[in-house]
Amino acid sequence: QVQLVESGGGLVQAGGSLRLSCAATGSIFRINDMGWYRQAPGKQRELVAFITRGGTTNYADSVKGRFTISRDNAKNTVYLQMNSLKPEDTAVYYCNAEDLGPAARSRYWGQGTQVTVSS
Repeated sequence: QVQLVESGGGLVQAGGSLRLSCAATGSIFRINDMGWYRQAPGKQRELVAFITRGGTTNYADSVKGRFTISRDNAKNTVYLQMNSLKPEDTAVYYCNAEDLGPAARSRYWGQGTQVTVSS
C-alpha cells in the first residue's frame, strides 16, 4: 500500500506564501501523475493543479500565475508553492497520486492539510 504524507499547511495573511509537500511512501511501484485538490467548507472538492511524471503541469484558472506545482521523482514527492495567497484560497488541501502496478493503476489520497488565509 501507498501512503501520502502531507505537510506545510498553516495560517498566513493575504499576500503571503506557503509551500505544501506530499511524499509517497510504502509499497510503491511507480508514481505517475500527482496533483493537489482542495475543498472549502460547503464547496465541492476541486482540482488545483496536477503534474505528470514528465513534468507537464496544469492549473485551475483561480490559481494560475500564483501557484506552482513541482515534483521530485527520486523522492516521490510533489510540492505546491502558493504565492499571493487570497482568503478565497482557504481550504483543506489534499494530495493525490497514481501508482502504476504490474496489473493495476491505483489512486491514493493524502490526509489533507489546512490552509487558512486571513484578510
